[in-house]
Formats: sequence, C-alpha cells, structure tokens
Amino acid sequence: MKHTDDGTLYALAAAKDRSAFELLYDRYEKLIYSFAYRLTQDREIAEEVVQDVFVKLWNGTTTYKEDKGSFSSWLLTVTRNKAIDEIRRLKRHDHEPIIEKDSLIEQPGSIENTVEWGEQREAIRNAVLELKQDQQEIIELFYFKGLSQQKIANQCELPLGTVKGRIRLALKHLKGFIAQEGGFSND
Repeated sequence: MKHTDDGTLYALAAAKDRSAFELLYDRYEKLIYSFAYRLTQDREIAEEVVQDVFVKLWNGTTTYKEDKGSFSSWLLTVTRNKAIDEIRRLKRHDHEPIIEKDSLIEQPGSIENTVEWGEQREAIRNAVLELKQDQQEIIELFYFKGLSQQKIANQCELPLGTVKGRIRLALKHLKGFIAQEGGFSND
C-alpha cells in the first residue's frame, strides 16, 4: 500500500483505515509541520496545528475533493487556515507564558532529520525562486504571510480571479519543479 495515491489513501483513512491514515501522516507530517512553523514562528503552535489537521482528517470534519485540486495543496490550505486560526486565538488571549521549573530539556532532532529538513527547505526555496516574480509575490503573501486571496487582490490592485489563477499556476510550477529535482522522500 506504500505507493497508493493520496486520493485513495484519503478515502481509506476517511473510512477509518488506520494503516492508510498512518501512511498519510508519514507522508505529510514533516511538510505540514514545516509549513505551520513558517506561518506561526512557534514550535508548540506548529505541533498543535499538525495534530489538529490530522484529527480533522481522521474525524472527517474536513473533506477533500479530487476535482478541486491535489491532495497536498488541499492539506496545505487546511494547515494554513488552522495556523491562522491559532494565531488569531492567541492574539485574543494574550497572556504571560507559563514557565515550568522542572520541565524537561528538549533533545534536538536526529542529524538525519536535520539534514533532511535542510534539504527540503532548500528545494522549496529554490523552487520558489524559479517562479515568475508576480507568482513569488503572491505565494509569499498567501502562504507565508497568511493574507486571504481578497486581501492580496486589494493590496496588489489585481482582480480576485487573477490572484487565484496565479496561486494555482505557482503551485503547479512548484510541484513540477520539486518533482523534477527528485521530490521529497516519503520514507
């Protein structure tokens, strides 16, 4: 089942197939964490976002439709929305952090994971640099700054349809470029 496509795995996971769900988790956990961390700049919030995204997927509270785009793009959109919700929630409840005297010191990740993350980050950075300037700008505003498509349209003085089209084209080009460069390992 390791080489089953994402749409099939999603359908199986939605039917509570634990092994399909675990395979989706293994394939996308690092990408979702990396993306959530980039948006929130906070490790704990990013971890919470990852958990919430996969809980939503398991419970069926969010639905993927193949005719609307790729599974990975849909999953990143769900992640983006959850991260923005968390940022807004925390801004409403701004409070002093709790410091635990006896908290465990977190051990750093393995060297292999650190190297793999660095390689993936570099591949994404290089892929974004291959985009046209207008697509780079919109990807930055949408995915990394968390602006809605409408806010991007207003800020860039573009029609909403143009913004949506540029996002769609940019994601298509990114996917193609990353696949061309060897993609990411899902081991």
